[in-house]
Amino acid sequence: MASGMRVFTERTGNGGQPVLDADNGEELMHVQDAVSIVLGARPAEGPGTLYITSKQVIWLSDVDRSRGYAVDFISISLHAISRDPEAYPFPCIYTQIDTGEDESEDEDEEEPEAALWSAGISKVKEMRLVPSDPNQLETLFEVFCECAELNPEPMEDEDEERHNWIFSADQLNGQGLEEADFEWNSPDASANSIGHSNGDHDLAHNVLQLQIDDQRFEDAEEMEHERNGA
Repeated sequence: MASGMRVFTERTGNGGQPVLDADNGEELMHVQDAVSIVLGARPAEGPGTLYITSKQVIWLSDVDRSRGYAVDFISISLHAISRDPEAYPFPCIYTQIDTGEDESEDEDEEEPEAALWSAGISKVKEMRLVPSDPNQLETLFEVFCECAELNPEPMEDEDEERHNWIFSADQLNGQGLEEADFEWNSPDASANSIGHSNGDHDLAHNVLQLQIDDQRFEDAEEMEHERNGA
């Protein structure tokens, strides 16, 4: 589930690099120094060092070691190279962030200076990463693409069960069939219940009818063989 941007301050003792979740397989994929970060409509912050891991993007300030940000790749819904000076004065990696909140809950970005630098970080919906060397943009973009592929969006249970309306063989016998017919014909059944999947009632009905007809044909054939053998 998307969690959005968050404050990140966990650094190693000597080098000042971020502490990674090695126990869960997190690996450092790329390090880029001299990178500024722009969160939403806030002023640019920098200089800092960008750490791209197999699971998240981390930016740590080179000036204030208690200051840093991180966002999981699963929360990044879009990333692109931006060179349009009308969109932003400097070439950068532009990203959109899924905060997991309702779109109607707008971020309050109009305040020129927050009382606390970390206030409202979880509501940030846009992030720009501005390297001092624009020639690094292509490399950063390729690493972003590689790591995004390592973190596909998880499938919802509804997606996995969306087409699970075909009756099993057990439901075609005895009480199972009676229960299936009841659910099929019940006027209280919802529009997306079995046999009513997005307007596919005729298709579902034909599948069920075909299965029933096949079983009746087999029964009739067995009776015919018994008469001929008598």
